[in-house]
Amino acid sequence: MIPVSIQTIANFAAGTLRGDGARLVTQVSTDSRKTVAGEVFVALVGDKFDAHAFIPQVAAAGAAAVVVSKVSADWGTLPCAVIEVGDTLLALQRMARGYRQHHAPLIIGLTGSNGKTSTKDLAAVVMARKMQTRATLGNLNNHIGVPLTLLSLGEGDACCVTEMGMNHPGEIKVLTDIAQPDAAIVTNVGMAHIEHMGTQDAIAWEKGTLPAQVKRGGVVVLNANDKFSGLIARHCQGSVTTAGVGCGDVMATDLRADATGTTFTLDFSGEKVEARLPILGEHMVGNAALAACMGWRQGISPANIAEALNEARLTGGRVEPKLVDGVRFIDDSYNANPDSMIAGLRTLGTLGGKQSRRVAVLGRMGELGTIAQSEHRRVGEYAGSINLDAVFSVGGEEAALLSQSAAHAGRTLETAHFPDHATCAARLRGWLREGDVVLLKGSRSARMEQVLTHFSAS
Repeated sequence: MIPVSIQTIANFAAGTLRGDGARLVTQVSTDSRKTVAGEVFVALVGDKFDAHAFIPQVAAAGAAAVVVSKVSADWGTLPCAVIEVGDTLLALQRMARGYRQHHAPLIIGLTGSNGKTSTKDLAAVVMARKMQTRATLGNLNNHIGVPLTLLSLGEGDACCVTEMGMNHPGEIKVLTDIAQPDAAIVTNVGMAHIEHMGTQDAIAWEKGTLPAQVKRGGVVVLNANDKFSGLIARHCQGSVTTAGVGCGDVMATDLRADATGTTFTLDFSGEKVEARLPILGEHMVGNAALAACMGWRQGISPANIAEALNEARLTGGRVEPKLVDGVRFIDDSYNANPDSMIAGLRTLGTLGGKQSRRVAVLGRMGELGTIAQSEHRRVGEYAGSINLDAVFSVGGEEAALLSQSAAHAGRTLETAHFPDHATCAARLRGWLREGDVVLLKGSRSARMEQVLTHFSAS
C-alpha cells in the first residue's frame, strides 16, 4: 500500500476515528495471527468466528489502528487508533474501493469457469512487459480476497490483474463495484458452481456481469471458442476483442506439444509470431491467447508478448510437474470441474514415452448439484476411452463413479477406488515404475495433493 493516513483510511471506511489520524500506514490485514507493527487490522465476523476477540492481542502486537463494529470495555485503553464502523466487512470493501480510486492503477478484472488463476498468472507476466504489475495472490478472488488484493497495491504498481470468483448469483457485481475494472477477461462459461447457479445460462449471465461493468473506452477480451461469448459481447460497453485456439482476433494455431510445454503460432489479426508456453496442456494455450490479446490491446508488441509467455510460471497445484523416484507426477490438484478434468485427462494421454504408463488419480468434483452423479460418470467414461493405462479414484461415492465408469468404457485398463489418500499412495508405491506419468486432479475439497505427500514419504 502507498502510505496513507489513518484518517484517510477512516474516511474510505465511512467510520468514526478515535485516536491519532495523522499516522501513515502501508498495510491492511484481517489475520490476527500475522499482525505486523504499523498495520490496520480489520476485525471480520464470520459464522464461526469473531475477530473482535483478538483486538487486545493485535493492538499489543503493534497495530496502528483497528477497524471494529463494536467496542468492549474489557479492552481497556488500546495503544492504537480505533475506527468504528457499522459492518467491518463492508468497511473493508469500502476501504478497498476508496484506495483503488486514490491509487488509480489499471485494473484488469478476470473471471470464468475454468482457467481463471492460470490466465491471471499469464496476463500478469504479459502486462509486466509494459508496466509494474501485481496480480491476485493465489486465488484470493472473493468478497474478502479482492479487497485485500487492491489494498496491497504499492508504490509503482501501475496495473493489477484481479481475479474474481463466484458460486452464487450477484457475487461478481459486488466485486466489480469494489474494483471498478478498466478492462476484463472472461476465460469461458462452464459447469462449475452449477449447484448454486442452476443453469449454464445463469452462469453466463453472472460471468458476463464483469465485462458489462467495463466502461466505454475500456477493453474486453472474450474466448472465441466459447459459445456464450457472443451473448456476453452484446451487453458490453467496452471494446470487445476475441481470442482463442484456431479462431478469434488473436488466435493460436499450429500447436506442437512436447514433454515440457507447447510451441505455437500467435496470429494478431495478421501479424504472426512464434510463441512457446513452458506449461503442460494444450488447453493452456487458449489461456495464453486470452492473456496475449489483453496485452496487445494495451499496447504491448506481439514479440514482447511471445517473450513473456516463454517465461511464464503458474500458481502451484496447476499442471505442475514433479519427479519422485523416476515417476513423473502432474500436480493439477488445486481444483476441478468436468471441463477442466477432461482437459487434464486429455493432456495426460499425450505424455510419456512408449514404455510409460499413464495413470489418472482422481477425486470428486464439487458444486455440481443434481448433475453430480451423471457428470462423474461422464468424466469417468471419457477417462476410460482415451490412451490411459489406469484410472484410480480416492474418496467417497462420487469419486468412486469415476473409476467405475472408466472400467465400463470399453478399453482394458487398471481401475480401483481407494477410501483415502494414504491407501492410494501405498498402492501406487507398489505398482508404479520408473517412467510412468501420474495426473493428480480433483476439487479443492478432495485435497489430491496429499496422495503425492504420502507417496513421497513412504
